[in-house]
Amino acid sequence: MPAKIISGRDISTTMRAELAEEVAAMKADTGVVPGLATVLVGADAASEMYVGMKNKAASTMGLNSRQITLPADTPEAELLGVVEGLNADPEIHGILVQLPLPDHIDEARIIEAIDPAKDVDGFHPISAGRLMTGSGAFFSPCTPAGVVEMLLRSGHDPSGQHVVVVGRSNIVGQPLANLLLRKAPGGNATVTVCHSRTRDLAAVTRTADILVVAIGRPEMITADHVAPGTVVIDVGTHRVDDPDSERGYRVCGDVLFDEVSEVASAISPSPGGVGPMTITMLLANTVESARSAG
Repeated sequence: MPAKIISGRDISTTMRAELAEEVAAMKADTGVVPGLATVLVGADAASEMYVGMKNKAASTMGLNSRQITLPADTPEAELLGVVEGLNADPEIHGILVQLPLPDHIDEARIIEAIDPAKDVDGFHPISAGRLMTGSGAFFSPCTPAGVVEMLLRSGHDPSGQHVVVVGRSNIVGQPLANLLLRKAPGGNATVTVCHSRTRDLAAVTRTADILVVAIGRPEMITADHVAPGTVVIDVGTHRVDDPDSERGYRVCGDVLFDEVSEVASAISPSPGGVGPMTITMLLANTVESARSAG
């Protein structure tokens, strides 16, 4: 029996409607409009597309969306000044500096310059430290938080489950493992983290109740990696050549969907899975920041 589809697009639509109602109520009750500032340095096509999608989604939900676009040769000191100005701006509750940055700019220094109270991307070292220790307020990184929300809203609570995460990046794999381990809703899982050096990867992934794949390799996970009945979340998004397509390419994930969907009990597609949730969680963090600031 083919797997049930966990549609990040559908869950995202529901969440954005909920957030739009909250934004409207906040504005009516307090006059506060959550503000999201996106900073883009240079003219990278993919970054421009991502920032455009984020700003469009923010505006549609009623947020105050502000985009700052700087030339690729902007000095690091000037970018730091922009960030400092946004830190001090009471109308801005969330700051996102789109990565990657030009080579002459130290990304870590820029991220560390963002006020942790406005770090809606969840990349600041203080945010990461509080996530790991479970102490203090912090914003969860958007993609891992989106994965957890998808599991909860699709009826696959990670609590008590063995979750295998394939990928150990600072952006997805490691923070996701910490979220799943927390003594909190969406947590209390038993977590195994795999990566490119894991021996006999398939033997490990077949032990999973829930398998989350964020390895960054197109269609790497096949049916051989998945035990019958496993819930599979595919974080990857890739554009691969396809001469049979009119566009000459197709979009796929880290999971070989057609194969794995015949074995799994539920699976997220790519595209249409985790991608929309990442933007939605960014907006949710911004609304939460505005709520806390008020």
